[in-house]
Amino acid sequence: MSEAAHKSAAKPLILIDGSSWLFRAYHALPPLTNAQGQPTGAVFGMANMLRKLLRDYSPERICVVFDPSGKTFRDDLYADYKATRTETPEDLSAQYPAILELVDALGLPSLTVDGVEADDVIGTLARAAAARGEPVLIVTSDKDMAQLVDERVHLLDTMKNRRLDPAGVFEKFGVPPERIVDYLALMGDNVDNIPGVPGVGPKTAAKWLNAYGTLDDIIAKADEIKGKVGENLRAHLDQLPLARELSRIRCDIALPLSLDELTPRTPDAERLAALYRSHGFNRLLEEIERGEAASEEVAPSPPPPRESPATAVTTVLDEAALDALLHALREAPLICFDTETDRLDPHQANLVGLAFAVEQGRGWYVPLAHDYLGAPAQLDRKTVLDRLRPLLEDARKPKLAQHGKFDMNVLAAHGVRVAGLTHDTMLQSYVLDAAGNRHDMDSLAQKYLGHTTIKFEDVAGKGRHQLPFNQVEIDKAAAYAAEDADITLRLHGALYPRVCAIPELKRVYETIEMPLVPVLARMEQTGVKVDVGLLRTISSELATRMDELMAQAHAAAGSEFNLGSPKQLGAILYERLKLPVLGKTPKGEPSTAEDVLEELASQHPLPRLILDWRALAKLRSTYTEQLPQAVNPRTGRIHTAYGQAIAATGRLSSSDPNLQNIPVRSAEGRRIRQAFVAEPGNALLAVDYSQIELRLMAHFSGDARLQQAFREGRDIHQATAAEVFGLPVDEVPAERRRAAKAINFGLIYGMSSFGLARQLGIGRGEAQEYIDRFFGRYPGVKAFMDATRQAARERGYVETLYGRRLYLPNIRSKNQSLRQYAERTAINAPLQGTAADLIKLAMIDVADFLQQKAADIRMIMQVHDELVFEGPAATLAALAPAIAARMCRPGGDRSSPLSVPLVADWGVAGDWDAAHAVSGHATSAG
Repeated sequence: MSEAAHKSAAKPLILIDGSSWLFRAYHALPPLTNAQGQPTGAVFGMANMLRKLLRDYSPERICVVFDPSGKTFRDDLYADYKATRTETPEDLSAQYPAILELVDALGLPSLTVDGVEADDVIGTLARAAAARGEPVLIVTSDKDMAQLVDERVHLLDTMKNRRLDPAGVFEKFGVPPERIVDYLALMGDNVDNIPGVPGVGPKTAAKWLNAYGTLDDIIAKADEIKGKVGENLRAHLDQLPLARELSRIRCDIALPLSLDELTPRTPDAERLAALYRSHGFNRLLEEIERGEAASEEVAPSPPPPRESPATAVTTVLDEAALDALLHALREAPLICFDTETDRLDPHQANLVGLAFAVEQGRGWYVPLAHDYLGAPAQLDRKTVLDRLRPLLEDARKPKLAQHGKFDMNVLAAHGVRVAGLTHDTMLQSYVLDAAGNRHDMDSLAQKYLGHTTIKFEDVAGKGRHQLPFNQVEIDKAAAYAAEDADITLRLHGALYPRVCAIPELKRVYETIEMPLVPVLARMEQTGVKVDVGLLRTISSELATRMDELMAQAHAAAGSEFNLGSPKQLGAILYERLKLPVLGKTPKGEPSTAEDVLEELASQHPLPRLILDWRALAKLRSTYTEQLPQAVNPRTGRIHTAYGQAIAATGRLSSSDPNLQNIPVRSAEGRRIRQAFVAEPGNALLAVDYSQIELRLMAHFSGDARLQQAFREGRDIHQATAAEVFGLPVDEVPAERRRAAKAINFGLIYGMSSFGLARQLGIGRGEAQEYIDRFFGRYPGVKAFMDATRQAARERGYVETLYGRRLYLPNIRSKNQSLRQYAERTAINAPLQGTAADLIKLAMIDVADFLQQKAADIRMIMQVHDELVFEGPAATLAALAPAIAARMCRPGGDRSSPLSVPLVADWGVAGDWDAAHAVSGHATSAG
């Protein structure tokens, strides 16, 4: 249909896939920020996209639909649904509240339905409108939506200005809309982790559906399909019905708004002006203030141009050039360096080249291992490293890098131990605004220098055809690498003065973040040993136990069924066993979710068997089968990567693999920790802070009763139970202590009376009564929370004990839910952030202590509030009390930084799990 034709037709109901649009706006635009350094690019993109759509279509009915946070009904169908998805970037999450504010201020109806994805909300609205004979336009780029297309329902991709009717769907996918679900089921979806048939892509899926008809027809005639792909099909027939159900958009969701309530309101000019002003959208603000119509311009204005000359590149290919480089490095007050490798794992990567910069505008590149056909002769890598080693290993020679820990690890693998890393532009950006900045070099160059860098794809290509760096032509590689070093040096000139302008941030940068880099680098280089044989044994045992549970479940059910099928399980529970329906899926079917099964477990043995089976299945697939694959073949150990500039609160993260999610609550989960072992003759020491965030609450709040409980060494949950429920401390029953524990931790994380009621299985009124009693007995906590909210509203940020800041752009939002979330963050962030600062300071101090006293003891893991060490068993046991004691006085302080004692429990054993059997305690009070 032509553009003129659709504008002359009846105005369609417009349904915007807000989550899809949000991601596209974020990835399509540069990382714009406002004057406070808060990210604004996605908000700006959404504002322009919405304004253009409204201008082009002048809709009489419209709705912007967003995905909810948390699980949806598809997680009930398949526990691993979307399990492989990466987390939403923090600088995008930070913009989400402002986007909701934007939509509402523009007068647009919006929907976010708990437990239901945006696709299903859109599908329900589209089908309802089509049933009334009305045209519908779904604004999305999601291929899954093609299943909704018919003569009345069309798709619109505004980015590509492409509209899909039924003929357009067939042209694009090779199948009609009514076969899209079967098409998706055959291919599966790596993004959503939907299982399909290995080896089946778009062409094969379309070919089969056109040849056989439907997915059911393909299943029925699977024996006729030849070759490897036919074998794959037959091997995966049992999962195709699940894949189809996961891919199908549901169109019968109960919604809080009707079609007739989707009429747009008059935009709120005052709210829009405030939003545009706070985000620095000056052109949009001028339009509001002049009362003008929306501008035709859609693309954002670039940052103000700054002087950013191209990098002058010197390629070092002979001894004379190397001599000149070495002379420049020796004379320089600060050396910026960067490594180029053939892969991203620094512990297995080969060093392909080195880049340096010592003055802005010029960079040097030393190619060492470019081996494409026709590559010019290069200097010997060992010879170059030997000549550079005295400079790189000289702690008195200041050095600069962008994400220098990676470069330190690469060079360590090639025999060079970098010392003197004084500055890191990634960490400068992180300290300035952890949640408001992207911290990669390309984004920082655009933001602070107005400079668009040469991208890796520009020199190495994209996708399947991307070259490893050793195959990139040296001229291209030199331009890319030398610019990286030069831009890093320029960024240091722009960022470091900003850090120094705020004394508290300068202290965090210089006494916490930078000294931690070499500590983390050594930990990553050391890695941790795992007993692969034990993991395989545990995996086999889990499989055997799962088989036993399956047999018991079949016996309890009275027949065989697929334990992984919610539909079959539901039929057994509710139709055969006649158990009560305690919850329903959004489609109205009886639920088999975990919380429902927990409630049903008291009435029949089958639900508990299913819960146990699911728990073991997750342990096996996530840990015992995957951890052996993470063992480095060169070292025989697992080398995780600690993310130092990820979490907004300052906490470290762990990836590839994530060692901070190893389960500890179940016996089977703890057994997995038994596979983390010491080398022969060595032992492991685990030191864990005791209830550190509750101790920090006592410190920050100054509450006399809470502080007294910690100073007297009482069980804090028992003490809280005694205070809240009016019981003698020695007469507190176990269920009251559990309730008190839920209250203690719940308040730190901003839990409401509704959340507490659900956790404890009590009424909401009773839960609120517990909370009121808590605040009545601990008034200092209530006063601290109120004061923190007020201070955050006044300043726009909160701080840790050591001065780390977290900015809260929504703390003054008119949107109640956004403001309340920011208020909860304001209370929690100083606690979590201070805990992060404390353990980082402890890591720095203990690492220095061990280098001086016992170099054969190595710090090998950091997991939340715990540090794990490996070393000779006798030495480790002798020094364990001293290590734990230093952790209670982080930074080497002789007194505790808190007004209540810090306590650390420690244990020594041959494996990680056994090391959690507490052998001793250390406290800052002693």
